[in-house]
Amino acid sequence: MTKADIIANIAAKTGLPKKDIAISVEAFMEEIRDCMAENRECVYLRGFGTFTIKHRAKKTARNISKNITMVIEAHDIPAFKPAKSFLEKMQ
Repeated sequence: MTKADIIANIAAKTGLPKKDIAISVEAFMEEIRDCMAENRECVYLRGFGTFTIKHRAKKTARNISKNITMVIEAHDIPAFKPAKSFLEKMQ
């Protein structure tokens, strides 16, 4: 499912114009991005899940095709953990 599919489905269920829903969906995603990237905050959506920031430590790795060792610097990555009620619906 794409963002356009989500917008179309919400428009069909609510009867609101797609343009308004697209603005809302885009603002929602931007707010999550800003909270995580700029403010370094986790986002908790009760009944849906949690967007968190996970820290990856510095490590050495090997590129076996070029036979070289490289260092991967420490970095943060976004992660999503679904809520218990979300997981129950998946079963």
